[in-house]
Amino acid sequence: MLELIKDKYTTISIVGMAKNSGKTVTLNHLISEAMESEFPLGITSIGRDGESLDIVTETEKPTIFVEEGTFIATSTKMLELSDANIEILKVTEYRTPIGEIIIGRVKDGGYVQIAGPQLLSEIKEVADTMLKLGARAVIIDGALDRLSQAAPTISEATILATGAVLSRDMNKVIEETLHTVNTLSLPAIEDEEISIIAREIIENNEIAVIDEENKVEIIPIKTALNAGCIIAEHLKDSSRYLVLPGSLVKSTLEDLIQTTRKYKNIEIIIKDGTKVFVESKDWLRFMRLGIKVKVLDKINLIAVTINPYSPSGYYFQPKEFLSKMKSFIGHIPVMDLMLGCE
Repeated sequence: MLELIKDKYTTISIVGMAKNSGKTVTLNHLISEAMESEFPLGITSIGRDGESLDIVTETEKPTIFVEEGTFIATSTKMLELSDANIEILKVTEYRTPIGEIIIGRVKDGGYVQIAGPQLLSEIKEVADTMLKLGARAVIIDGALDRLSQAAPTISEATILATGAVLSRDMNKVIEETLHTVNTLSLPAIEDEEISIIAREIIENNEIAVIDEENKVEIIPIKTALNAGCIIAEHLKDSSRYLVLPGSLVKSTLEDLIQTTRKYKNIEIIIKDGTKVFVESKDWLRFMRLGIKVKVLDKINLIAVTINPYSPSGYYFQPKEFLSKMKSFIGHIPVMDLMLGCE
């Protein structure tokens, strides 16, 4: 797995589709490979990770073991719970409910707990600091059901962790995973001029329609939620793009389809694939009906890791699960890191 990122990317996020989907196993695998290759990593997290007992589900979970030379951004209280010897290099100005965020370097290996900054801008800042201090790459471990750290403004590459925890039905797990892969991998808008215009609209948190002459009409509403009918009234025969600054949800698309047929002539532009909040069956239906979605910033999804075991006690046959998942996701590597094959 290290070869997927080594000398290619400097910030990599690991995001899980749910808690216990295998994020920590993926993180530990990368750490282990980096140690063997004498490739110094930086590690931080959105949320808390590394505890031996999951504080939400009260089930055992993998701990994080780091060797000498690893860089860590964590909170002061988590530092006290770690048995690795960590030299503090910087105390940041960022505060969390469990202490200030510090950046340190491991002097003697051991187990650590990681709880990084709460804001994405702060995550980006501590990652950049660790890179300046000597880390070759920084791994950002994501929080429960939160994909925002996959956004390309935060990380250059993303690894998605999924597994049996999503459902007892293997086909359902594969369906949900494929949907997430597809939405995270939505294509970027190709027209450079439109991209510049749309970015300014989104940065201003406005909703707008762009016509075939690249003229912009700002729609005077604060959110697209429950406003699909209003948006539809502003679509004309000359409209080519609809720019939405926030989340893309089912109700907005449903209202557009029911109110006007002009939606078939436009492309909807959103910030990136983490902004899609539409379930897989609805998404497929919208695609069949002619909804087209593009993004300003394409997420670079480089791998999917799978965990065939659920903390609830059920599991899938690992080889069958891996084989089926790979048959549906063929354009990026799919790995069962415990099984030891791709």
